[in-house]
Amino acid sequence: MATESFNKPPSYPEMIYEAIEALNQEGGSNKSAISTYIESKYGDLGKDHSEFLTLHLDNMKQTGELIFLKNNYMKPGTDVPQKRGRGRPPKPKVSLPPGVESAEIASPRPRGRPRKDPNAPPTSKKPKPTPAPNASGKPRGRPRKVRPQPAQDDDDVEES
Repeated sequence: MATESFNKPPSYPEMIYEAIEALNQEGGSNKSAISTYIESKYGDLGKDHSEFLTLHLDNMKQTGELIFLKNNYMKPGTDVPQKRGRGRPPKPKVSLPPGVESAEIASPRPRGRPRKDPNAPPTSKKPKPTPAPNASGKPRGRPRKVRPQPAQDDDDVEES
């Protein structure tokens, strides 16, 4: 009985790196292209292949091993464009002329709501206005639904 050695496929991160290098697409490779390459090279990896691939791609994206840009995955490098954060980009800072300190230039007014003066007397609250009585004398809101009473027929009432 000879022991057989299996050609065990490498781990998913290794397969992903290999697929991205082999595909060598300019803007990176998308998930379906990576999956197709791995399946063609290593055969059927089981029914959970797409779930494992998604899990490993997300983990590698979170740790910074891969960069996700325009629905494509690529290796980080100098040729990769910077990913812009959410929201409006910050304004470029104006450089100050030499000899001027930033403390000398102050904004014309402070940002935000001014603080309350702790020594100021308390302000009285406005009294709530009393509701005006209805001029028509009817109550407010939708009137109640009136259901008609069933009429009694003469035949239903027995005579004694």
